[in-house]
Amino acid sequence: MGTFATMSDIIRLLPDSVANQIAAGEVVQRPSSAVKELLENTIDAGATDIKLIVRESGKLLIQVTDNGCGMSEHDARMCFERHATSKIRSADDLLSIRTLGFRGEALASIASIAQVEMKTKRTEDEVGTCILIEGTELKDQFPVNCQNGTSVSVKNLFFNVPARRNFLKSNTLELKYIIEEFFRIALVHPDIAFTFYNQDKILFQLSSGNLKQRIISLFGSSYGQRLIPVEQTTALVNISGFIGKPEFAKKTRGEQYFFTNGRFMKSAYLHHAIEGAFRQLIPDDSVPSYFIYMEVDPQTIDVNIHPTKTEINFQDIKSIYAILHSAVKQSIGKFNLSPTLDFDVEQSMNYMPVPENQPVIQPTITVNPDYNPFEKRTEPQTKFTFPSKPSPSISGWQDLYSISPRAQGFPGFPERGTEAGPGAISHAGLWDATQDEAPAEKKKCFQSRDSFIVTHTQSGIIIIDQQFAHERILYERFLAREPGEQHSGQHQLIPQTITLSPGNAQCLLEWMERFNEMGFEINDLGKGTFVVHAVPVSTGASATGEFIESVLECLKTPGNENNLSQKQVIAKALALKLSVKRGKKLHQEEMDALIEGIFACNVPELSPEGKPTMVVFPFDELRRKLKI
Repeated sequence: MGTFATMSDIIRLLPDSVANQIAAGEVVQRPSSAVKELLENTIDAGATDIKLIVRESGKLLIQVTDNGCGMSEHDARMCFERHATSKIRSADDLLSIRTLGFRGEALASIASIAQVEMKTKRTEDEVGTCILIEGTELKDQFPVNCQNGTSVSVKNLFFNVPARRNFLKSNTLELKYIIEEFFRIALVHPDIAFTFYNQDKILFQLSSGNLKQRIISLFGSSYGQRLIPVEQTTALVNISGFIGKPEFAKKTRGEQYFFTNGRFMKSAYLHHAIEGAFRQLIPDDSVPSYFIYMEVDPQTIDVNIHPTKTEINFQDIKSIYAILHSAVKQSIGKFNLSPTLDFDVEQSMNYMPVPENQPVIQPTITVNPDYNPFEKRTEPQTKFTFPSKPSPSISGWQDLYSISPRAQGFPGFPERGTEAGPGAISHAGLWDATQDEAPAEKKKCFQSRDSFIVTHTQSGIIIIDQQFAHERILYERFLAREPGEQHSGQHQLIPQTITLSPGNAQCLLEWMERFNEMGFEINDLGKGTFVVHAVPVSTGASATGEFIESVLECLKTPGNENNLSQKQVIAKALALKLSVKRGKKLHQEEMDALIEGIFACNVPELSPEGKPTMVVFPFDELRRKLKI
């Protein structure tokens, strides 16, 4: 004990400024984190109209203004202290939390790494309060004339922590993170009006309404036809919301939202429940869209397990998993039974009027009075019959193949009469069964299962995958265009206006020049709206918006190698979408053109994604396998 007494003390309490910066490292990781905390405070203040203003993707300015209850002069100063909160009085209150911010860390953490100005006023007060804080240090506090509610301006985020500021991403990516947080707040509160300004321009202006209207306002008008309602009420959990139709599943994540008691959350376990309901309805590499809202007893969950409060512990998550899976599967089943039914549309408008001179015919019923249900039928029941053909003998088995036009013209077999040798079988019947077919030497190829093209060379048989081969052809044609060359596309008679989600709109703006080089002619109208005057040849003009969205999804899909140039990436995305797909029947001229095109490529054996376009079977190997 004496030894310890002589040692100098090394454990000290951290200063508040350092403690706040450590807390800020958990709570405020980037500008979007500050946006989330400030918006949640406005919701808790009872605001019905909220404005969000950002500049330089939040690095320069984040301002949130609301018309909520406001704060007194004392509360305005206290809210910047650590663990100062109006929602918690005892530990028992943690078991019944329904508010968003409750730990009292947000404003203290933000103020420790930024320059903060707050103006707030209650309805009953004549003047408001203005507070200026810089790096946890109170610079000034004075009365101010302002509107009812609160306005918080966060300037120069991480100004005193330059290392943290250097780790921030580009403005485009940081703005994307802010938009994601804005969506998570706006989707769970459709009854609140939001206005989002970016660089002094309105990015979103959302009026109050119902949930479906809010989803359409955020993601575009096309989502009005993509959503399936989900509704399930049980003693354990109440589930509501929407899921996307299976055909609109995407390869990239971003439209998967869980909300529990008005709070956004992430749950890989519950995500698996929804994926299981969509199994065999969407491709394995696609993800369904969903907006699921769950209401549970607050005492059965714990929201205080993560600094950002995006994870929640459930007492009985297995039962919730089963209920959610069943509810989603039931909604998909109802949709499949009536895919065109939409209660938002007046159904009477779908009936065509009867022509004026058309006579009205009363429906009649025809009855056979002589029908006796107890009478035994003597007529034999209809049976399936096959074409009458003499039963082949073993010695004449090859005659069976004479009825197959494909076999009669199958290219690539050795010349007739060259199969000499012990046990060799004559193929005379195979080649001469019908005379109305074109000679075998004139038939260059044929299509198998509407997916593969079978042809031959002097050395062997070649089976070509029509989709991968066409992808390679289109890819190299797009790459062959000179930089800056404006390729004339197919001009549309009536230019189409499309509205994209913010993420897709931002992606299209970045790639606009490359799109126009590849045959598009697209102009930006602002607020995620574009007008399309021309599209590449062979693109379905009736689905221009869907086609552009699918190309953008390819561009955002992980796996686009960083070592590819912009031209290669967009050429690859367009080739994947414009290529002929498996299951499409091709005419002889189309097959001939595809064969000529693939063998004219620089890398004919591989698709743009590195998959084989063809398989070659040499005749020598076939002879060995057939022992001829």
